[in-house]
Formats: sequence, C-alpha cells, structure tokens
Amino acid sequence: MKHFLPVALEHASRLVNHGPTVLVTSADGSRRNVMAAAWSMPVEFTPPRIAVVIDKRTYTRELVAASGAFGICIPGTALMDLTYALGSTSGRETDKFERYGIEARPGPVLGMPLLETGCAAWLECRLISEPHTEDAYDTCFAEVVAAGADERVFAGGHWSYREDNADLQTIHHLGGGNFMRSGGMLRARQL
Repeated sequence: MKHFLPVALEHASRLVNHGPTVLVTSADGSRRNVMAAAWSMPVEFTPPRIAVVIDKRTYTRELVAASGAFGICIPGTALMDLTYALGSTSGRETDKFERYGIEARPGPVLGMPLLETGCAAWLECRLISEPHTEDAYDTCFAEVVAAGADERVFAGGHWSYREDNADLQTIHHLGGGNFMRSGGMLRARQL
C-alpha cells in the first residue's frame, strides 16, 4: 500500500503500547485465519517482544503453534464492523479472508498474511516457544521481526491522531460490540 512504510524495530512497541484491539493473522501451508484480540501489549524493547492472548482452543492458536509465527494488524475505525465480525466467527468452518473479502499481503520476513487497507499498522511476529506454559495459558509471547505503519497516522516513531485521519485511528473493544476510538491527543508540557 502506498502509505505504508517500515517502522524501525526500536519503535515497534509503540504500535501496541496504547492497547488497541488487534487482528491476529495466522497461516500454515494453505490454511489461514484472522481473528480479533482485545488483549495485547509490548513486553520487551530490545529485541521487541509482545504478548497477545489467543485462546488455546481456537483455530488461530492451532495455526500459530504449527507455523511458529503470526501477524498483528491494527485496524482503524474504518474496520470496526469487520473487526467485530472477525471476533465473532470461527475460521475453522470458513475462510474468513474469502468470506469478508479481505486482501492480505505476505509479511516481509515470515510470510504471515498482513492487512494494510483500513489498518494503521502491522507487526510480523515469531512465536517464542514456552513448552511449560503452552497447554496451561492463553497468552502467547513473540518477537517482532518486522513492522510497518501508515505514515498518515504513525510516522517518525509516533502516533499522530488528527481530524483528517479519523478512519485510521485505532479502536478499543469495550465488550458487547462496543468500541471507542483513540484520539483527542494531548501533549504534556515540561514542569
């Protein structure tokens, strides 16, 4: 996409540190899926690592375990309805990419499906194997190996929410199909 630029890995944690709802993409061979997740966060700066909750009984978790990788796509408000639908349907019975007409491109390092249209940013992630916790916990830890963002909303390592980029401002799930949009940026002054 013409507005997407690579994000330096030292700034990758900034893409999720404000707690947006994310779309987790996964693939293993010809199988693929995309799901919504409300719980993700950075956990390390160097190398950049994140945590995301993916229920161990889901199709996404099955694909992530098989491939050792996943994508994190950060939808803007333009994708709110799609995000809710992706979180409300299972990919085990249907290919959500086909069902919802989702275009994805392969990630630059691991080939994970990444969404750019309607998204503010993406991260391509390599799963960190935690054999002693894989059957016990839904939390997955991963190293970010590549990141990109739409320069109209994230540039120079910082978010910039303005009236002209409202469709790209990130969303936060509040439960029951209710979301709020990030925005209304405030700047602290030096005391």
